Amino acid sequence: MAIITREFPPKQRGVALGFWSIAAAASISFGPLLGGYLVDNFSWALIFDVNVPFGVFALFSTIVIQREFVHPNARKFDFVGFLSVVIFLPVLLYALTEGNSASNSEGWSAPYILVCFAISAIGFIVFVTRELTTDSPLLDLRLLADRNFGLANLFMLVFGLGMFGSTFLLPLFLQNSLGYTALQSGAVFLPVGIIQGAISPLVGVFSDKTNPKVPLVIGIGLLAASFFINYDLSFMSENSFIMFSLYLRGLGMGMVFAPLSALSLMTISREQMAQASSISNTVRQIGGSLGVAILSTLLTSRTNFHAQSYGQSVEATSQTFRNVTQNMAYYIQQHSGSSLATAMKQGQSLVTQHVNSQAFIQGINDDFFLAGLFTLLGFIPVLLSRSKKKKVENTK
Repeated sequence: MAIITREFPPKQRGVALGFWSIAAAASISFGPLLGGYLVDNFSWALIFDVNVPFGVFALFSTIVIQREFVHPNARKFDFVGFLSVVIFLPVLLYALTEGNSASNSEGWSAPYILVCFAISAIGFIVFVTRELTTDSPLLDLRLLADRNFGLANLFMLVFGLGMFGSTFLLPLFLQNSLGYTALQSGAVFLPVGIIQGAISPLVGVFSDKTNPKVPLVIGIGLLAASFFINYDLSFMSENSFIMFSLYLRGLGMGMVFAPLSALSLMTISREQMAQASSISNTVRQIGGSLGVAILSTLLTSRTNFHAQSYGQSVEATSQTFRNVTQNMAYYIQQHSGSSLATAMKQGQSLVTQHVNSQAFIQGINDDFFLAGLFTLLGFIPVLLSRSKKKKVENTK
């Protein structure tokens, strides 16, 4: 992004960023597909190893093709900022993911969780203080004072919480509840990247010529709608229902990235582009990582809540429960040859398993609902930002 925004003038930046978004769209389409194939046919560890040859090829291509750019005001490396941020983020994410883990019996009040939060808070304070006071910051946080850039990064943080935080939910639902293989669950994301890649350059052209806030608002609405549609997932969800939400998601993502990048960098100088793009990428990754941690924690807690709620409704003394388990026991006895007592226990176990599966699906739905709310919050910074049209009018 730093290279594109440095090499292209503002009037062409939207189109250039639109084509740049095609690469992101390709990763959405082919990443889960390739990963699913490797998991099903080889080993899950290969989803990491497969990146090595691609990385080597990218480095070689950069050396051969890319023109070197030396910043005229090169600065010293900020070791204090670097150390503080690499302590703050991993420790925070670890605490968030361990809060409700099965290995942590004490929950959020566990001493090591509280210590992690304290260390993370200290690291964050040191990082922010350092970046705002040093002459050579690792990330020049003062750029966030720019209205458009600051609001765009606020949107990207909120967007990352909802969008990137929810990407792991659908494969979990497809594989654990509907019986999809890893390859099949990865294949459902193929149209998302294709739609995003097709629409991004067109939206880039549109945002260069008109108000970029228009496609942004439409894209946010489509993304939120796709999450709220997924709020209604169940055992009976058909493939067409699931794919419709993903079509909306691909269209929404294609309408968000290019105009958002153009809008956020509108008033950033050429010399500050590298710092600005670094901040944007960092904020997006933070939002996505926090989103995964928060939504995975919420999934565990909401699944447990619904399991307890549904479990209270299944009364062992209920005549309906007895009728269901007896009918299941007779069926099991006839087809498996088990004794009646064993078949009764197996029938009760199947009812409990169904209750837990339904609780898991409801937990997934709750997460999608929260992701939709996070996405709707993105309207606020977008509407508060200044559009290109307004900037021209103010100049006049």
